[in-house]
Amino acid sequence: MAMHFLSLKLVFLSFLVRFYVVEAAIKLPKNISIPGVIVFGDSVVDTGNNNNIETIVKVNFPPYGKDFMGGKPTGRFSDGKVPSDLIAEELGIKELLPAYFDPTLKAEDLLTGVNFASGGAGFDPLTSNLASVLSLSDQLEMFKDYNKKLEAIIGHEKTSIILSESLYILVAGSNDIINTYFGTPFRKSTYDVSSYSDLLVGYASTFVQELYGLGARRIGVFGLPPLGCLPSQRTLKGGAERKCIDIYNEVSQIFNNKLYDEIESINARYSMARVTYMDIYTLPLDLIHNPRKYGFGISNMGCCGTGTIEVAFLCKYTCSDVSEYVFWDSFHLTEKAYRILVHQILKKSINTFICGKSLC
Repeated sequence: MAMHFLSLKLVFLSFLVRFYVVEAAIKLPKNISIPGVIVFGDSVVDTGNNNNIETIVKVNFPPYGKDFMGGKPTGRFSDGKVPSDLIAEELGIKELLPAYFDPTLKAEDLLTGVNFASGGAGFDPLTSNLASVLSLSDQLEMFKDYNKKLEAIIGHEKTSIILSESLYILVAGSNDIINTYFGTPFRKSTYDVSSYSDLLVGYASTFVQELYGLGARRIGVFGLPPLGCLPSQRTLKGGAERKCIDIYNEVSQIFNNKLYDEIESINARYSMARVTYMDIYTLPLDLIHNPRKYGFGISNMGCCGTGTIEVAFLCKYTCSDVSEYVFWDSFHLTEKAYRILVHQILKKSINTFICGKSLC
C-alpha cells in the first residue's frame, strides 16, 4: 500500500480530482473551491470503518444498504447513502465518501477526502470504550496518518492547501446522551444534564481546536437531533402511545445552546477559523411532526423490522416501501430524509464556511 501511494505522479493530480467531480447542487461563492470533505463522528456518518474493527456495532449485512448502489451492504447505517456521502455529492466533489479503513481505498481517494467516523462513537471517550469503537482521539490519529500519506503523494505545500480549503464535518453526541448518560450509571451518578453537556462541549471544543492546529479551517459541527423523538426512545420511554420524550428533547436543546456558544468563542479566538454550528434539531423535528409536508407518510417508527426498537443486528426484515419512512431503523434516518436534511443545512451554512459572518 505504501509503495502504491509513493508511486503516484504529481502530473496526474488534476486528472484524478476531475475524475471524481459530480454535478454540484450547492453553489459556492465565485472563485472559491472546496477540494475535499473529511468527516469524523458516529454512525450517522460512518461509511464502513466499523467493518474492519472488533465491535458488534456494525451493519455490513442485509437489509442495510438495500437501496445503495446494487443493494450492497457497506457498513452505512441506513438503506442507502448517509450524510457524509451526500455532503460530498452536494458539493460536486464525488458520489461517495470512502471509509479510511476500507481495504479497497486508493491513493487518489485521499485527494478529495475520506471518512474517519465510527458507529457508536461519542465526544465522551467512555462512550466509544463501552461500544469498542474508534474514539475521536483514535479518529484524530487516523487523520494524522492520512496527512502523511497525502504529503507523500502531493508534497507539503499542496497538502496544506487541501487541508485548509477542505470541509470538515463532526457528528457526535447522541450516543453520549442516549447510551452513556441515560443508559448507564457511570456518568449520571456524577453529572447532572447541564454539567454533562459542559463535559461533552469541552471534548468537542478540544477536538475542533486540535483539528485547527493540524490545518483545518472550515469545520462544521452538528448539534444534537430531537433525541426524544427517535423511534427507539419513543418505544422505551414514551408510554403506550409512544410519544416523544420531552426531557430528552430538552437535553438536546441544552447541549445545542452550549455548543453554539462554544463555537462562537472558538471563532472569536482564532481569526482564520470558520467553525459553523449545524442545526439538525429544527428540520428533523418538523419532518417528524409534519411528514406529509416533505413527502413521507410515517415518522414515528422505522422501516426496519417492527420499526419500534430494531437497529444493527436486530434488523432482519424491512417495510414494503421505504420512501414512506423518515426513519430507516429505530435510530437512523432513510437516505431520502438525509437528502432533505443535508441539502438544507448546507444551503444555510455554506457561506459561513467560506466567509465567516461577513457577506460573501
